[in-house]
Amino acid sequence: MWYYEKKLQYPVKVSTCNPMLAKFLIEQYGGADGELAAALRYLNQRYTIPDKVVGLLNDIGTEEFAHLEMIATMVYKLTKDATPEQLKQAGIGEHFVDHDRALFYHNAAGVPFTATYIQAKGDPIADLYEDIAAEEKA
Repeated sequence: MWYYEKKLQYPVKVSTCNPMLAKFLIEQYGGADGELAAALRYLNQRYTIPDKVVGLLNDIGTEEFAHLEMIATMVYKLTKDATPEQLKQAGIGEHFVDHDRALFYHNAAGVPFTATYIQAKGDPIADLYEDIAAEEKA
């Protein structure tokens, strides 16, 4: 179960409109090495990891969802006052044509999130190396 307090642990302070920065952050939202892929990877791999590590992978996966919330907050704040022209110049005009101000899981190029971003081999060592590599890329 969850206790959800409706405030971020570390407040996201964004004072200016910057759709270009938002485009870069969208990669961390729904890209191959983003927070959603990380959260799902850890939570999925925990089922084939020895019992002593299961709790750790569960905790890390949950933390990745918290990172996702911070990225979403930043993207929202960076684009909430943007004009359609600013969004177009930043290269995310197409996103807002389809989704308006709603976030959507895709990478910075607009390619939708896919489960192929998530690796799980069932070998604890291979899976942990995959996690390390993904964290380094992120």
